[in-house]
Amino acid sequence: MRTMPAGEFKAKCLAIMAEVNSTGQPILITKRGKPLAQILPSNHVPPEESPEAIFGCLRSMGAQTGDITPARFTVEEWDRLFHSKWALLDQGNGNEGAAK
Repeated sequence: MRTMPAGEFKAKCLAIMAEVNSTGQPILITKRGKPLAQILPSNHVPPEESPEAIFGCLRSMGAQTGDITPARFTVEEWDRLFHSKWALLDQGNGNEGAAK
């Protein structure tokens, strides 16, 4: 990988970006000898930043063991409670306790 001081990169920025894009070779920009930035070609995706590495890295770390909490009501009980409350609302009696 080619290295270049930040001052030189500043002076030749557009030409250097075109060079990286055409050759595919990255360039490391340094300031006082320490790495500051890296210029990569636009089609370059580092393996550690790929979607598989970001979202799939913990795929095999867990196990599904069932529900965290058991259901409090059966489906039939939920339907009965819903319909009875809906009937009260239709009659206008659903919110009388809240107004007091």
